[in-house]
Amino acid sequence: MTTDASNLQIELEEQDAWRRRLTVTVPAGSVQTERNKIIQKLGGRLKLPGFRKGRIPANVVEQRFGSAVDQELLDKVIGEAYREALQTQSLEPISEGQVEKVDYEPREDLTFSISFDVQPVIDLERLGGFSVQRPKVEVVDEDIDRVLDRLRDQAGVWKPVEEEEPKDGNLVSLEIQRLEEGEPSGESRPYEIVLGDGEAIPQVEDAVRTLAVGQTGDFTVTFPEDFPDESRRGEVQHLRITLQAQKEKETPELTDEFAKSLGDFEDLETLTSRVREDLEREAEDQAESAVRVQLTESLIEANPFEVPRSMAERYIDSVLGDTSKLDPEMVVETKEKLRPEAEKAVKRILVVERVAELESLTATEDEVDDRVQDIAEKNDAKPAQVYANLQKAGNLEALEREITEKKVFDFLKNESTINQE
Repeated sequence: MTTDASNLQIELEEQDAWRRRLTVTVPAGSVQTERNKIIQKLGGRLKLPGFRKGRIPANVVEQRFGSAVDQELLDKVIGEAYREALQTQSLEPISEGQVEKVDYEPREDLTFSISFDVQPVIDLERLGGFSVQRPKVEVVDEDIDRVLDRLRDQAGVWKPVEEEEPKDGNLVSLEIQRLEEGEPSGESRPYEIVLGDGEAIPQVEDAVRTLAVGQTGDFTVTFPEDFPDESRRGEVQHLRITLQAQKEKETPELTDEFAKSLGDFEDLETLTSRVREDLEREAEDQAESAVRVQLTESLIEANPFEVPRSMAERYIDSVLGDTSKLDPEMVVETKEKLRPEAEKAVKRILVVERVAELESLTATEDEVDDRVQDIAEKNDAKPAQVYANLQKAGNLEALEREITEKKVFDFLKNESTINQE
């Protein structure tokens, strides 16, 4: 720009939750000089009847393209002055700057205001002295039985059933056609559902239970009031349903042979021991997670701070994913409902990062290399290949964060009392 930062008038206003507003005034002379450059550049590119290319007078350009010149002028001057002001005030925004006000008249000073969020500075005056409860880690036989039953169910084989009435748990093949005034409307459509799993509305499942294989019946069904599609709640349909086939799942018995079929297990006892180990490991992870949550909540309560709105919004966007095809009003409502939990989640992330910074607990290159080596040994792979795969998949930062978080929580646990339930 034609003026340097020393000629700008800059006002900085601190707003709530790390929100800042810059009000910048650019001298009229600098604005006019930039405007003349834009007009001269545009006149050199234009072709107009009666004028030689590159020789179009400034007043002609002004008359015909004044609004376009003003728009380019504002974009350029505001953008450059904003960057100069940020540098002068040593500010690093973490959100897109929002232009809130622009005052501009030809041959006068240009004044504009932009608001943005900055990275929060968190003061952690207390890092320890908390008392938290570690949940009891306990795996009972019923837990193991549930896992073994699930493994049996996954290994089950569907076998045709002809004579029995349809019952919950059976896989039924259907053909459904809509009726209007008792006559078929549109093409019939095939469906395959497991009765009792809620894959169809309850009245459709009730209708299927009255049919035998090969039998057809006409039914009137009403969509329930808790149906996911709100527009169809209470809708009445007349359907022609044909039960084409049904199958019953045959599950294997808990034997040594079944255990061997699942992998490297010598017998059922070996499989059961592995299930117990996995459940105990999972319970330990859940207990550790509970301790970490309590520690971060204690930290936040002892060292309260506000979260920039833009950080909470980015977290919500990452949770919701693509919302372009959803109803805008519903998206806004959902975001507001999620905001309190999003702010808590962002606070947890920020306090962990701040502790790592204060206590120099960030993962080192050697620690990352050691973890990569461990992964390589467990997977019979070369460390260089594991590293390349992590980097390619974008998981290297996640690995570094995992190492950092473990160091942070090891530190926090040493600073507090962990009570075993």
